[in-house]
Amino acid sequence: MKKIAFAFTALALAAGSSFAAEPVIGLITKTETNPFFVKMKEGAQAEAKKLGAKLMTAAGKKDGDTAAQITAIENMVTAGAKTILITSSGDAIIPAVKKAQAKGVQVIALDSPFNGADALFATDNYKAGILIGQYAKAALGGKPAKIAMLDLFPGHPVGAQRHNGFMNGFGLKANDAKSNELSSTAETVCAADTDGNQAKGQTAMENCLQKDPAINVVYTINEPAAAGAFNALKKAGKDKGVIIVSVDGGCAGVADVGKGVIAATSQQYPLKMAAMGVAAGVEYAKGGKKASGYVDTGVTLIASKAVAGVDSKDVKIGTDLCWGDKK
Repeated sequence: MKKIAFAFTALALAAGSSFAAEPVIGLITKTETNPFFVKMKEGAQAEAKKLGAKLMTAAGKKDGDTAAQITAIENMVTAGAKTILITSSGDAIIPAVKKAQAKGVQVIALDSPFNGADALFATDNYKAGILIGQYAKAALGGKPAKIAMLDLFPGHPVGAQRHNGFMNGFGLKANDAKSNELSSTAETVCAADTDGNQAKGQTAMENCLQKDPAINVVYTINEPAAAGAFNALKKAGKDKGVIIVSVDGGCAGVADVGKGVIAATSQQYPLKMAAMGVAAGVEYAKGGKKASGYVDTGVTLIASKAVAGVDSKDVKIGTDLCWGDKK
């Protein structure tokens, strides 16, 4: 009987060792098409291969598709994932996250914070907003500001942090980094949602120009929205003399900085977020230690022209550090 018990224990230990040798980690992004999330997936895949982990991936069909993310969480838990990395599309995922955690799964937020995550690896989005706000203010050179705010969609913490950070950096009254409410002042003459895509960015800018043709500063949630805004301005013959600022630092966006489409962008590092997440997942699987708290993965202002009083890097450095296709 003792021999049988010993054999079973040895088998269990061997199985445990086998599991530890190849921990299962899930990565759930908002979409599969945005270059930011493409690069995040590449970073996770490279780190998983390096550390001997099995990576499962899933994504929503569009930004805000929480239903697909919930299904992915459930599927990954069933498949044995011990850590799930998520770029959240909204708080609707939280009940599914809690169920996963109750089964011993570590859940780490990447890029987008949400309540209840074990840890957050992300850009300081409020700081990213501050940097482009400071740049736009300096670049405007004391002229009265008429600002279009091209946002993500209501209630998303990343959208709110970038929006409010921009206003803070510009020297306007703004909510702090903890608020999901979007600030507004007399200078922000138009605000519109873009869902972070180019087509909606163009439509939003067209609508803002109808509201106030004298807009001279455009804040954008990301670089696809910025490209759309520029197209609208160019179509209206107003692409000269309007300062467009953004956040992301993808290769296409940095190239647009070089072309003068975007004046400055705050560059973030999705590959680093994902690699750190996978490493934390492997550590948890092998040693039982969960990640905790917030880890700032860095942000750098990339600008075509330096302005006094604002620290920035040039397009060459931005290109060296960018993600996506370098054209």
